Amino acid sequence: MPPLQLERNTFGQLVFTDATGQRHTGVVPVRAFPITAPEHGLALLSPEGQELLWIEHLHALPHDMATLLAEELAEREFMPEIRAIRHVSSFATPSTWEVDTDRGPTRLVLKGEEDIRRLGANALLIADHHGLQYLIRDRQALDRQSRKFLMRFL
Repeated sequence: MPPLQLERNTFGQLVFTDATGQRHTGVVPVRAFPITAPEHGLALLSPEGQELLWIEHLHALPHDMATLLAEELAEREFMPEIRAIRHVSSFATPSTWEVDTDRGPTRLVLKGEEDIRRLGANALLIADHHGLQYLIRDRQALDRQSRKFLMRFL
């Protein structure tokens, strides 16, 4: 039985070779819990959405395969993490927020309070008017001013 393989073809697509030796071109890695447990539970899906491989833990894979998957996931899962809220244009929506993220300062427009979703006790997911998702991993860890701004919208 040949070993599992994952590589990129000349078009940049992921190609997965399963235990039977069958090659699957254009596979897509999908995390089961991208925010709460990003390293646990990952599926490799065919372009048609069929699960080809279930991976319990990313670090259980051979190093080159884990690195390739991590690179692919980083490209697909762009989700800046908000570290501070510096200014809010208005406490009525829509409002423009000036925030510091793990990728640098930016502005986002919040259309309505419904664009802020709670994820567990302290995590929040904020969608801006372009559909980009911003993560606040722990709102209690934010500075006082940021928490004060958030409380006006929660």
